[in-house]
Amino acid sequence: MKFEQYQMIRAHALAACAAEGLVLPEPKQLNPVILAYVGDVVFSLYVRLRLLPTSGQVRVIHDLGAKMVSAVMQAKAMDALTEELNEEEEAIARRGRNTKSTVPKSASVREYRQGTAFEALVGWLFLAEKEERLEEILERSFEIIRSEIDSRRLS
Repeated sequence: MKFEQYQMIRAHALAACAAEGLVLPEPKQLNPVILAYVGDVVFSLYVRLRLLPTSGQVRVIHDLGAKMVSAVMQAKAMDALTEELNEEEEAIARRGRNTKSTVPKSASVREYRQGTAFEALVGWLFLAEKEERLEEILERSFEIIRSEIDSRRLS
């Protein structure tokens, strides 16, 4: 995308933010990358809020939080959750997993794709206002990741 195009799209987005009565698109119709973007924010906030009571040191909370929201750990959570998903959730996760994007060096292609599937699922649950199911997925994922980090620490 050229810089001029980016500036035009950005200006349009900022104008839309100021508009009253703005209605969000149907979550199922959103690009999986957008769902993953929202899911990343939701999961990051959830993890950081859960970690607040554990330490008064920001660095400790940040380091542990960053590890917990990494693609590697999100992939572990997604692997464990796969059997518990209903058809609709599986379809959203599949769309997220199949999204083409640049894979960072910190994760394998598989881990990154599974992490994106996890984020897309969380983003969709949040935007679709499926609050009870979102809470279940967030809580279960947090425990899966916490257990994984504990087992790596003891190894």
